[in-house]
Amino acid sequence: MKLNALRALIAAIDTGSLRSAAKQMGLSQPALTKMVRELEAELGAPLLQRSTTGVIPTAQGRILHARGSAATRELDEAAQQIGQMGGRMVGALSVAAVPLALLMLVPEAVRTFSAEFPSIMLELREELYVEQLAQLHQKAVDVVVGPIPKDLRPGECHVEKLMHIEMAVVVRRGNHAQARATSLQQLTDARWVYTSLSGHTGYVRTLFESHGLPAPPPGAIVNSTLGLVSLIANGDGVGLMPLPIASHPAAKPYLSVVPIKEGPLVLEVAAMVRSEAMLKPMVRKFLTHLHRASAHLVSLDPGA
Repeated sequence: MKLNALRALIAAIDTGSLRSAAKQMGLSQPALTKMVRELEAELGAPLLQRSTTGVIPTAQGRILHARGSAATRELDEAAQQIGQMGGRMVGALSVAAVPLALLMLVPEAVRTFSAEFPSIMLELREELYVEQLAQLHQKAVDVVVGPIPKDLRPGECHVEKLMHIEMAVVVRRGNHAQARATSLQQLTDARWVYTSLSGHTGYVRTLFESHGLPAPPPGAIVNSTLGLVSLIANGDGVGLMPLPIASHPAAKPYLSVVPIKEGPLVLEVAAMVRSEAMLKPMVRKFLTHLHRASAHLVSLDPGA
């Protein structure tokens, strides 16, 4: 099986068009079509269904696309890693981070890392809830920056601790009844907004259970910072938010921090990487810059 033919099939399925796939690969459409047909002949199975609107994979095509995408991704990563070991720091690095890290920690790391390695493209993603580390396990990202999952198994991934984060209870400014609450017990019946994968997980549940209280059911579940701020600022919901974000000038006019006696939920933020990804020089270099950014934040904090 020729690698270029496999890449041609993957491009055709990803774009849904032989013409677009050919353009993406820098080939003529007849040349790409020939490659796909030779692949079909070699495997003795149809891989694409063609129509006037484009192409879609057959059942056999979906199998080859899934396995082929993983294989070509591994080969590309190997080529990048070998090049980096030889001093050629090129390629791409994908980072998923919680909002506070994206706001305060990651920008400084990106600034210094990009200055040192301008040929590496950085892709940044917001990750509100990293408990399951799904993107990391699926190899969708190289590095996750967020609170360390409480059930993280030993050896599951490489972990480097960076900083602590305080998650404060917040409500809409003007929501005087809930803003005057002094304990979690008084907020048990409130409509809580969860940032989680489901109502069975989340930092709200962690907060309540850490104080021996049953977690309230979620009134809503969101997967973006803007969604969290909007739901709380425009309704009667209660949520957990990093204190620096709740106090940020963009959010402070709309939110109030509830002064509960239990205090904020303190989480330890770390950089988490698949163990095999630590072999990549650019990953190790980025972790170094994250540590520098963390130390820089501490130096700017007069209370540290």
